[in-house]
Amino acid sequence: METPNHCQFCAQHPDSAFHGMSREGLEEISQLKTCVSFRKGQVIMHEGARPQGVYCIHKGKIKLYTLGTEGKEQIIRFVTRGDLIGYRSILSDEPISASATALEDTFACYIPKSSFFKVIEDNPKFSLNLLKLSCHELGEAGKMITSLAQKNVKERLAEILLILNTTFGEDEEGYIDINLTREEIANMVGTATESVIRLISELRKEGYIRSKGKRIGLEDRSALRAMASVFE
Repeated sequence: METPNHCQFCAQHPDSAFHGMSREGLEEISQLKTCVSFRKGQVIMHEGARPQGVYCIHKGKIKLYTLGTEGKEQIIRFVTRGDLIGYRSILSDEPISASATALEDTFACYIPKSSFFKVIEDNPKFSLNLLKLSCHELGEAGKMITSLAQKNVKERLAEILLILNTTFGEDEEGYIDINLTREEIANMVGTATESVIRLISELRKEGYIRSKGKRIGLEDRSALRAMASVFE
């Protein structure tokens, strides 16, 4: 599979930061970008490195994470179709704050740093979209910090499962459309893998979720939202 040559005809365009740009602006991006691919498990960006460009994800799933002092991953969030990564480090002229690894075969459009700044300068609408995107991500990070500080492990797990379901949707069998190890889920929740295994078993017995191997499906979203104190 290859990414489309023209941003205007990309299926991810309506959900990306490039939404609302003029035809001329999209034409400019199309001329500046290149199409790249990553295999499952391949590192796309390394924490602490200096960014050389940004990636707009066309297809695939990516985890963003930092490494603790003992090499333990702390997953910050996930990235999927239409998302932009690497832009905040470029705008702030700072090292990349989190590594990015492909969870499945991934295809993206890559815009070099110099070209990215040119697009910003030439397209005020895109600059506004970036500002909104950055503020949204900052707000979500704040919510996650509050959740980790104020909720117990079971409540945090319920919230993470709801977030994953919203982010990736469901497959044809009704399971969350992403395969994560119990260790990766534990890294998001901020607890030990053994605790997550036990709590998933509890939630399944209580009828809140169902599971099949790595896959998890939500059976009672209302109860999970109440448990996590998440309200629509």
